[in-house]
Amino acid sequence: MPIDLRARLSQYLPRLYGYAVSLTRNEDAARELVQESALRALKAKSIPQDEPALRAWLFTIVRHAAIDAHRRARQPAVQEPDLGELTTLLWEFDERYIATVTVRQGLGQLPVEARDIIALVDIAGFSYAETAALLGIPVGTVMSRLSRARQGLLTVIGRTAIRPLRLRRGSGS
Repeated sequence: MPIDLRARLSQYLPRLYGYAVSLTRNEDAARELVQESALRALKAKSIPQDEPALRAWLFTIVRHAAIDAHRRARQPAVQEPDLGELTTLLWEFDERYIATVTVRQGLGQLPVEARDIIALVDIAGFSYAETAALLGIPVGTVMSRLSRARQGLLTVIGRTAIRPLRLRRGSGS
């Protein structure tokens, strides 16, 4: 029974995009690369049926599309990627995403006062003085509330089951 390539492809798009960003170092170019790769995959006459082969095939299409794009741009051909660096980049992408989700969920569990102070200082980038003026409170109060809010956020995050994995680097890194 043939696989539904559209459905399978859509599941791999975030990973393909991450790989494309690592190859191009440009988010717009990566989006174009993934789009072109998806079109190539959908037009293919022979599609691997088992999951590991399909995954490898899709990533190969992205790599070949990147090489073709570099050739068209008359830039040097893409070198073989350092798989250690690529793996690190993909994990770092995942860690950033997990961290973002974890912080958002943690903020949602804090009292409104704590969320506001963190949002103003740490997210929006207001100074303590600007935050104090916005909230109509003394600067010292901003500092103490922020300290308690950050500690509360760390406590909430510390209770989550999600822990980023740490890659072990070889002696050559």
